Amino acid sequence: MSIVGTKVVRVEDEKLITTGGTYIDDLREDALTGAVHAMFVRSPIAHATITSIDTSEALAAPGVVAVYTAADLDLKPGKAGPVTQPWLADGVVRYVGEPVALVLAEHRYQLADAAELVDVDYEPLDVVADIETALAGDTVVHPELGDNVAHTNGGDFAEDTFADCEVVVRKTIVNQRLAAAPLEVRGAACAWGDDGRLTLWLSTQNAHFAQSAVAKGLGLDSGRIRVVTPDVGGGFGAKIGTDPEPVVLAWASRRVGRPVRWSETRSENLTSMTHGRAQRNTITIGGRRDGTVLAFRLEVVQDAGAYPRTLYLPTLTEMMAPGVYRFPKVETVSKTVVTNTTPIGAYRGAGRPEATAAVERAIDLFAAEIGADPADVRRKNFIPPDAFPHTTPTGASYDSGDYAAALDKVLEAAGYADLRAEQARRRAAGDPVALGIGMSTYVEITGGDGKGDSGRVDINPDGSVTAYTGVSPHGQGIHTTLAMLLSDRLGVPMDRITVRHGDTDEVPKGVGTMGSRSLQFGGSAIRKAADDVIDKARRLAADALEASADDLELDVEAGAWRVRGAGAAGSVSWADLAAEAEPGALSADVWFDEVGPTFPFGAHLAVVEVDTLTGKVTLRRIVAVDDAGPVLNPVTFQGQRHGGLAQGVAQALLEVMDYDADGNPTTATLADYSFVTATGLPDFELVDMATPTDRNPLGVKGIGEAATIGSTPAVQNAVVDAVSHLGVTHIDMPTTPMRVWEALARVREAD
Repeated sequence: MSIVGTKVVRVEDEKLITTGGTYIDDLREDALTGAVHAMFVRSPIAHATITSIDTSEALAAPGVVAVYTAADLDLKPGKAGPVTQPWLADGVVRYVGEPVALVLAEHRYQLADAAELVDVDYEPLDVVADIETALAGDTVVHPELGDNVAHTNGGDFAEDTFADCEVVVRKTIVNQRLAAAPLEVRGAACAWGDDGRLTLWLSTQNAHFAQSAVAKGLGLDSGRIRVVTPDVGGGFGAKIGTDPEPVVLAWASRRVGRPVRWSETRSENLTSMTHGRAQRNTITIGGRRDGTVLAFRLEVVQDAGAYPRTLYLPTLTEMMAPGVYRFPKVETVSKTVVTNTTPIGAYRGAGRPEATAAVERAIDLFAAEIGADPADVRRKNFIPPDAFPHTTPTGASYDSGDYAAALDKVLEAAGYADLRAEQARRRAAGDPVALGIGMSTYVEITGGDGKGDSGRVDINPDGSVTAYTGVSPHGQGIHTTLAMLLSDRLGVPMDRITVRHGDTDEVPKGVGTMGSRSLQFGGSAIRKAADDVIDKARRLAADALEASADDLELDVEAGAWRVRGAGAAGSVSWADLAAEAEPGALSADVWFDEVGPTFPFGAHLAVVEVDTLTGKVTLRRIVAVDDAGPVLNPVTFQGQRHGGLAQGVAQALLEVMDYDADGNPTTATLADYSFVTATGLPDFELVDMATPTDRNPLGVKGIGEAATIGSTPAVQNAVVDAVSHLGVTHIDMPTTPMRVWEALARVREAD
């Protein structure tokens, strides 16, 4: 019986819940002996000219080893899209939290006091705190741009796009700014060897990206830098290896001739780590009163923050704009603007959740306008299952899907007809606690970078297996999944399989983990390497058994090669083969990129109760189909769905990173930034569905971000649905009690 598809407890978990993982703060490497500790002095002002920096008092503070500013750095500034980004603020600060200086001290407890002694004089400038102010252009964040627009995509729309439509609905909605808030904040440690080579320990999702970025920043060849990734306590896209801090830390370590250790505070993390989402979307949808949608238009304005590092985010939103629907006409345009806020980066879904939220709100708005059931409107406009592979008007090539089946499974599991009946009874009775039912049907792209990844498999002399992968775990259970693949392929027990990752010396080539790519690329690479090892072993086993290679078979139950039909007497184990083989004879090192992106899909239904007197929202149920093809391990698959659902729900109900008009973050601590806890969630009702892809040998699609993409609009739609009978047509996320109450108050005032 194959281990693939069975429930296997994650092998990583025993360590994590007993002795604990080894995170940046836990490192006790010999190379870090005598390390100094680092803290960045960060701007408390969103936009200002730096008139002077006096470090003398800080340098005289107890334990202080050095204080560095931009004037000390002999490095070329980095690039962020069309503008330069200094490693430390040089002349101007552009957001609260921008690093201005670096303090090094003997002990960590000495850092905060010393950092406060760095005397920075700021001359405040006018602040661009939001998209509207950015577009107005009265104040320019980067003078070299000429205005605050960093990038545009698309041009003028056709005049007759909606000419044949009986109904046209237009709405501007906000996909709010979020903080990634991983359990482990950012951290790094670095040391230079006697050979002039840097070792950088970094909490990152992408050791190889980090290696390239730091090498470029320091002006070195990548081969002179080794990046090691220990356990990573969450990333969610925000730890992709391109932050400026590691470059400054490495430079400072070389300057003082000592190792350096750094770990940021939680408030630093909330204000300085890249944020996510931050889009304003204008949706226009038109069609016939029978529910047929004829045209859809999406206008995206992306807030990039102070430095536009990730111009691809709105491009992904545009590409996925049609969602699961076969709209005859689709038009998109995007504009990326800079503001005096923390830079925006990837965050779980990275552009795809924004697209789904836009089109799924559009479908609900259209259904409400024509008085139709939103489920019926969805069904009427789905891409049919016989249309795959399907190329959308925005150029996405969907591999496989059955969107109607996913929605039907969810509606049946939820008891949709009964829920609508209960909703009608409450409304007829004037119940102040309203019932809301929201749904979303989504598709997303995974493995869209197309860069492939590495996999290496070694059979050790004792018959155990060591695998090396270019992907990088930060909570997903990749070790377990890859070990299952190898056990299934080679017949070696999982406890004799070691998976190595996150060390650019051990794994010289790799891409890392983002965009739900790990199994598609990393898993396929490991599978290919295992198959190559099997081909090599077949020839060696044939010699050992004095048989034809064509007559041999690998008995995966016994983990041995045998002559077909000869029984146990004519067999040889992996250990037997490896003990006699030349070094490397039972090894394979491959790069796998023979794959296009895949398109997971699903449907979610949320049930909420809204107290119309207070605006309080309570999530009662969430029912979900998340189809990512065949499931290798239901335990890790379910874990990804649970985590994704929780984050999606949190965006819909709670989370927002807010700024005031002066660019000060108003949710910069966990006392103000709300995210969901287990007590605020119902038991998730997960419905299974698996549609394979032909774009990789495993038939799998990514699952890491899917549930986040589907759950957010389902919950938002449910909240709006709960109060729609009272005249409310839309509530922007997060749908907090205050926002719900204000929406109801506006309706009452209008009456």
